[in-house]
Amino acid sequence: MEPSLRPRLATRTRLRSDEVGGGSVLLYPEGLLALNATAAAILELCDARRTLAEVVATLADRHGVPADLVARDVVEFLGRLHARGLVALEQGGPPS
Repeated sequence: MEPSLRPRLATRTRLRSDEVGGGSVLLYPEGLLALNATAAAILELCDARRTLAEVVATLADRHGVPADLVARDVVEFLGRLHARGLVALEQGGPPS
């Protein structure tokens, strides 16, 4: 996955707080996916304005973890969501 890609939630996919369970969920037309705190933190940064490299750097800085370790986990997670059609990976500059 290219570091210059700009991840975002797919159309009709929403990140929401689960008021009952206290965590976060990813809502999409076919259902929902319960998220742990790490997954929610990743998706909160996926707004098509930040590149994948910026998402990784932000998380690494926030948690004091080496960027290469964060990158591996972020790429794996976003790759799985992308394969399910829940995350889009934009090329080029941020949306205006």
